[in-house]
Amino acid sequence: MTEKTSSDSARSAVFFDVDGTIAKTTIVHYYAYFREKRMSTIFATCWRAAFLVKCIYYLVMDKIDRGRLNEIFYRSYAGLNAAEVYAQADACHRDVMLPKVFPEAIACIKNHHEAGRMVVLVTGSIDFIIAPLAKELSTTHVLAPALLVRDGRFTGELDSLPVSGEEKVRLMKKFAADYHVDLAASHAYGDSIADLPMLQAVGHSHAVNPDRDLLRTATQGNWPVHRWAVA
Repeated sequence: MTEKTSSDSARSAVFFDVDGTIAKTTIVHYYAYFREKRMSTIFATCWRAAFLVKCIYYLVMDKIDRGRLNEIFYRSYAGLNAAEVYAQADACHRDVMLPKVFPEAIACIKNHHEAGRMVVLVTGSIDFIIAPLAKELSTTHVLAPALLVRDGRFTGELDSLPVSGEEKVRLMKKFAADYHVDLAASHAYGDSIADLPMLQAVGHSHAVNPDRDLLRTATQGNWPVHRWAVA
């Protein structure tokens, strides 16, 4: 009888970016939800107008360095009561994410589940925000950062490096080693050129509603390009 090698027992996985890939959302949507929950209607309207101006800066920073953007943006959570925000995570999922989820993404994930692949969410969004989505998708595998808490309130600092670019790849490789996953046999889905390292780390790369730079790379690499829409 031939002895089974580690490569023989390796499994395949499918790694999904979340914002822009599974749902038409960004980290800004979730933060605005939690902030506005703590304001009167009139004050929320004024705050929203001022915040939209600030979002222009965030858009520019996203084009330059998404990891750095995450570090800067999550400082906005500083001072918020952690227990209160945690308690609103399910409502945020229902009110903010679910209406923006791509039905094709859900169907795609279901197909991968049925094919026996491990589904892994790899995202720069905070862990407690993604937890309800992971539960809905029947996966316990989430590679996401957490916000540090001190005296019951968020400090605005992450517990790790921002999950973006090469950090996504590092986490994917660690996951692959821990769960005996063959990355060459695995799939990855992303929507932005910022996801390129993640997509190149696997054998089967998929671009979802790609930005211009990712579309160019996907076309050159003959990768599948998916055009998914909110129902």
